[in-house]
Amino acid sequence: MSGFSRLVTLCKRMRTNEKGVHIVNTSLCREMQDKLLSASLRKRYSEDYYIQTVMNLKNCTWKKQPEEYKKFRLELASCCNAVHNFIVSQKNTFLGSNMSYEVESKRNILIAENIFKMLPQSQPFSGYPFKHCAVVGNGGNLKNSSCGDEIDESEFVFRCNLPPILGNVTKDVGNKTNLVTVNPSIITLKYGNLKGNKVSFLENITSYGEAFLLLPAFSYRANTALSFKVYHTLREFHAKQKAIFFHPKYLKSLAQFWRTKGVRAYRLSSGFMITSAAIELCENVRLYGFWPFSKSIQGKSISHHYYDNQVPKPGFHAMPKEFYQVLQLHSKGILKLQFGECEKS
Repeated sequence: MSGFSRLVTLCKRMRTNEKGVHIVNTSLCREMQDKLLSASLRKRYSEDYYIQTVMNLKNCTWKKQPEEYKKFRLELASCCNAVHNFIVSQKNTFLGSNMSYEVESKRNILIAENIFKMLPQSQPFSGYPFKHCAVVGNGGNLKNSSCGDEIDESEFVFRCNLPPILGNVTKDVGNKTNLVTVNPSIITLKYGNLKGNKVSFLENITSYGEAFLLLPAFSYRANTALSFKVYHTLREFHAKQKAIFFHPKYLKSLAQFWRTKGVRAYRLSSGFMITSAAIELCENVRLYGFWPFSKSIQGKSISHHYYDNQVPKPGFHAMPKEFYQVLQLHSKGILKLQFGECEKS
């Protein structure tokens, strides 16, 4: 019997009371978590396997394991070192050097003076390490979650790809934002490469306060000019937000790190990149909206994002395998994954 099959068997043994609510069995939870950690990722598993696993993990008490957290944080630091290498800065990138692109690694870009001046002197996150961080994905399970207040209580909030945070969604996703990633394709599709639609862009990003806008300027050559355009637009209009750039060396090291753990895809998702960095930058990490499935825990159909149903290109990301790694980190007590609704205050 495979590790995952044993896991499902354990799930079925979870007892319920007369109201259908799971009764927590500590030894059974421990056994189930051990099986989760030993299961193989070589096979593809259905959504139902993952959902069944989550349904039962949800009823097991989560507790941070400081030694596991410290061990994994050191493992990430030795490989990738987000504290020094997460963002391109003047401290980790020399004037006049040639930087290799993350994906198009045979291509280089000269860090001339005009580019060097765009870089922060060092990693721009004052207050590191942060006590409590929220990494907010855009999963459809955030809808009607009532997690907004809990997210906003975090010291540092990471978000992905300029999601909507105002209006009716605020109660579910909050609106505090310290860093938000920006996929250049969003700038192209929604704002016409900032050629004639700068005002709309600047108005929309005001919802993120004084957040950093994190762009992959050095992942592909095609991203560079547009990422720089965002930087200069913010400067030109004295916007509160600041543009910063992923370091390609950090992203390459991170991809290799997760490849050794079974996550093999064309590229890691933004949420998974940010989660990895957050583990190094924060003492306590909680994830919201990480749910790559078309059904909720209750088996109801949900949209891919909490604001639309646009799915990523097939084969571009390894979402289920990334999610499996997140489940393992949750089971080890390294981070906490919010599975469904938050407790209402």
